[in-house]
Amino acid sequence: MYSYIKGVVTGFYSDHVVLENNGIGYLIYVPNPYVYKKNEEVTMYVYQSITENDMRLYGFSSEEQKNLFLMLIKVKGIGPKSAVAILASGEVNDIINAIENSNTKYLKSFPGIGPKAASQIILDLQGKFDGIQRLEAIASDNPNYEEASEVLIALGYKDKEVERVMKTLKNEDLDTNGYVKKALALMVK
Repeated sequence: MYSYIKGVVTGFYSDHVVLENNGIGYLIYVPNPYVYKKNEEVTMYVYQSITENDMRLYGFSSEEQKNLFLMLIKVKGIGPKSAVAILASGEVNDIINAIENSNTKYLKSFPGIGPKAASQIILDLQGKFDGIQRLEAIASDNPNYEEASEVLIALGYKDKEVERVMKTLKNEDLDTNGYVKKALALMVK
């Protein structure tokens, strides 16, 4: 029902924040409420969970984090609370890499995730991350660089292929179109 909410953080607690938008305070459960500051304006990517006894909003600082959450809750035995606990304890790329590399030891380090749940996560999600994993490993303050990476993924190129090509361009200062054109030229070779 909701994709994101832009608003001002008016309070944060151990497992949630209150995000005010147009005079309405939304109670949103987040992986780590302490990354937010009071009176800070943020865009919160949200997921509404409705069960027989409860209705909650879960919020995420990025679309990648939200997408990983949505994949995790599809795993048998992993609910929203467990998925949020996983995201609170790990970075998106680290979690994805652990799943892709069958690293059960890393997954078992999360609260409430035992050997059976870790194996189930790997079984259900391994090989399903194309288009979700951003190139955060090549962290760049250049929004054009990141946008070009997303464009290439949207065009259907695999994450690994985009990452390989974009690494060669990370020291160049181009606009989005410039990055895309150079990357496509390198991929054709």
